Amino acid sequence: MTAHRSGQPYLTAPPARLTPHEVRTRAFDARRRGVDPDQVREFQARVADELTELHRQVRLLAQENDRLKRALRDWQTMHARECRPPNDGHW
Repeated sequence: MTAHRSGQPYLTAPPARLTPHEVRTRAFDARRRGVDPDQVREFQARVADELTELHRQVRLLAQENDRLKRALRDWQTMHARECRPPNDGHW
């Protein structure tokens, strides 16, 4: 989605989710005074593992949220049936 601020367009949609696979397989250009590639790969593995766990937690929390919403809806439906006023009066 694109919105405009001060006449300039900018994106309002969240960026695409970074996946553990992208972190693990990302390659970097070599530089004259580069970094230790083993340290980079070790760090990438740690970040990817963390992302894997965070994605798992988000998925579980979304499932729990859906379950709680359904339970609340069911309770509200049951409660609404029990709290109906008698037919002869105003609510």
